[in-house]
Amino acid sequence: MGRYLLVMLTTLILGATARAEELKFKEDFLRRLIADVPTIMKDQDPKTGRFGEGIWTVNDQNSMFPLAVAWATKSDDNPYYRDPKVLKAIVLAGDALIADANDKGQWEFRKKDGSTWGPTYMPWTYYRWLRSFTLIKDGMSPEDRERWEDAVILGYTGISETQLTRLVNIPTYHAMGLYLAGKTFDRPEWRKQAKDFLARVIAAQDPSGFWSENFGPVVRYNSVYIEALGAYYSISGDEMVLPALARAAKFHANLLYPDGSLVETLDERNPYHAGLWFPSSGMTLNPEGRGLVLQQLNVLVKGDKPIATDTMAGYIMDGHEGSTIPTAGAADQRTFMLDDGKAMVRREKPWFVCLSAYHCPIRDSRWIQDRQNLVSIYHDKCGLILGGGNTKLQPLWSNFTVGDVSLLKHAPGDIAPDFKPKGVLFHIPTAASLKVTDPIGLALKYGEEDCSIEVEPVDDSTLRIHLKATTRSGLPVAARLTLMPHLGKAVQTENGFDKVLGEEPFAISDAGGWIAHNGWKLTLPKEASVAWPVLPHNPYRKDGSATIGEARLVVSLPFAPGRDQYVLTLSVE
Repeated sequence: MGRYLLVMLTTLILGATARAEELKFKEDFLRRLIADVPTIMKDQDPKTGRFGEGIWTVNDQNSMFPLAVAWATKSDDNPYYRDPKVLKAIVLAGDALIADANDKGQWEFRKKDGSTWGPTYMPWTYYRWLRSFTLIKDGMSPEDRERWEDAVILGYTGISETQLTRLVNIPTYHAMGLYLAGKTFDRPEWRKQAKDFLARVIAAQDPSGFWSENFGPVVRYNSVYIEALGAYYSISGDEMVLPALARAAKFHANLLYPDGSLVETLDERNPYHAGLWFPSSGMTLNPEGRGLVLQQLNVLVKGDKPIATDTMAGYIMDGHEGSTIPTAGAADQRTFMLDDGKAMVRREKPWFVCLSAYHCPIRDSRWIQDRQNLVSIYHDKCGLILGGGNTKLQPLWSNFTVGDVSLLKHAPGDIAPDFKPKGVLFHIPTAASLKVTDPIGLALKYGEEDCSIEVEPVDDSTLRIHLKATTRSGLPVAARLTLMPHLGKAVQTENGFDKVLGEEPFAISDAGGWIAHNGWKLTLPKEASVAWPVLPHNPYRKDGSATIGEARLVVSLPFAPGRDQYVLTLSVE
């Protein structure tokens, strides 16, 4: 009993110390932003006012915002406060937007790959243009100010009339900007319209702290909602947003990999993106959110990694310093389940496993991905090993398939594909549920077939994967494991295959007893085959094409009468 009390007392003392730690960033971020100003200025064409290289996009002009923050922030250490050269650069940046706009205040949505997507009220650019105006307007000449006012009002008139229709991320961001426009130009009807819309957005948030745009979380785009509500609070002081931001902080604190990258398993919009996720200043409005920011900031500082200048500008303007609560992610052992019981995280350091039981029919929209890849496995030494998220038109990314996988594929160059199979193929589950007792897993149904995955951490270097499936339908049934590639590193098998992963495709029909890559080894049965590269459909490219860096290394395991299960061992060197 005495030892137990001592442990509890030590835990309480350490916990109190951690809770007492404060998040401080404004002085440091201003210093960093000031250091970036010469680079931003050099990036601008003084003749056109455009920023960036290559094909110009209106989002290139977002650089005006950090310049405006530097121009408007008084500090003994800030040589750019009220600097006329910086002011001129900002005015030129806005004039470039005016020159490119049509008679409704829209711009052609261009992307760096040369594709065009039609006229748009680009939300990120409109907000940064308006926010820059609020910072520099008193220093502008009457002619410049009037020209900008007319153009920005034209744009937000169109936004007010046409853009606040659906409760998804872009209209939410537009609503925040519209509130600022209503405040700046004394349009109370705009302020009311924006507030009412954002109240509906808050009401639509799931109790677990996420927003959905079809069924289940949009993990990465949750950032847009957080940024919009945080900036709205800074502009309005409206406390209705605070409970929603607190819920979002809890959600993200639990759905980060140990390296600070976002967990993709639950995301209906985006696959895995390597690299630390740094949230917007909207995450700083409560102690748990500030704890998450502090955690991420410490990783960046230790790794000597840069912070986006635009992000720092937002923190300087809207961020809140103060006390922190350590995140759930700091715990070495934990289990977290969403309120609806459809997803869970298990952390048994150094392993991290996420399971998703979200399932829904295929949507025709290119933006809503097929919920097909429901398990992610991470190890502290190797990072994300298995998983990587969802796509469309690629059944080999599915945990199980029932039917002929050739019935669903992307035709190169097709900009408006049919996203449904051209015959009988089940590559997304028709039912799914979590198994929360050890070993944790998923019970899945694909048409007539019952399938399951169980994940069992054994020790610090070993984990077992159990795969089962019935074969009563007479259709081909297979399990698929999507393994994360590391280009430039070798893929090896027991039978002597040894190839550096690159552009060259390969298929392995006899790996021997195992496959190894990037510090891990996975045992394989003789029935297993391996394919590289298995490419996704990229919705952000007009033709859906994907690069080699987006591919997966896929292991396929067929089921047949008499072969209804596999047990694979994943080990880390």
